[in-house]
Amino acid sequence: MNARIELPEPQLFLNRADQALGQIAVQLAGATAVFRRLKLDFCCGGQISLRQAAQDRKLDLAAVLEELAGLQRGSDLPHSTAPAALIDHILERYHALHRVQLPELIRMARRVEAVHREHPDLPAGLAQLLEAMERELLSHMEKEEAILFPMLKAGGNPFVVHPIGVLRSEHTGHGELLERLAAMTHDATPPADACNTWQALYLGIRQLNDDLINHIHLENNVLFPQFEPSQSSGNGCGCAG
Repeated sequence: MNARIELPEPQLFLNRADQALGQIAVQLAGATAVFRRLKLDFCCGGQISLRQAAQDRKLDLAAVLEELAGLQRGSDLPHSTAPAALIDHILERYHALHRVQLPELIRMARRVEAVHREHPDLPAGLAQLLEAMERELLSHMEKEEAILFPMLKAGGNPFVVHPIGVLRSEHTGHGELLERLAAMTHDATPPADACNTWQALYLGIRQLNDDLINHIHLENNVLFPQFEPSQSSGNGCGCAG
C-alpha cells in the first residue's frame, strides 16, 4: 500500500485565496512553478491576493487552490516495508518530485543570478551547481529504475549487493553536493532584502534538501538492508541530515 499524503482541510486551505501571491510563493515550495505556468506574477506583482489575481486572469480559483493543496507532501512511510511497496513509494514520492523540483530551482537560480548580480550575498554559480545535481540525480534514478528496482521487486539475487554498493556510493556524492549547496546559500538563508523569487528559491532548496535526505534514508536504511548481509546495514546515508 502506498503512503497516503494528508492534505489540509479544504476550508483551511481556502485561506490561501486571500494571501498575497508573493506570500504564498515564499511559504509553499513548488508554488512558483504553478504561478509561472498560470502567468501569475509572484515577484513584482506579488502583493496582489491569489483571489484577485485569479479573477483578473479569469482562472478557476477552486482549481488553483486544489493544485496548490497538492503541493503539501507528507513524508510518512507506506504501511508495509515490503520492497515492492517501498519502491513504489520512493518512485511516486521522491523520483517524480525531484524531476519537477530541480528544473524549477535552476530556472529561479538563473533569474536571481541575472537580476541581482551586484548583490554582495549573491550565490554566484548556484544555477551551475543545481544543474550538476540534476544531472547526477537523473542518472542515479535511471539506474535504479532500469536495473536495481526491478531486481529487488523480483526478490533480489546474490549479486544484487554490487549495484547496491554503487548506488550507496552515489548517495554519498549527493550528500556532498547538498553540503556545497548549504555552504553556497548560507544554509538556504536569504538576505533581508531578498526579492520573492530569491526567497522562494531558498525555500525550494530547503525542501529539496529535506526530500533528498529522506529519499536516501529510505533506500540506505530501510530498503537496501533487506538485500544485504547484516553487517552492511549500518552504512550511513552520506548526508548530514
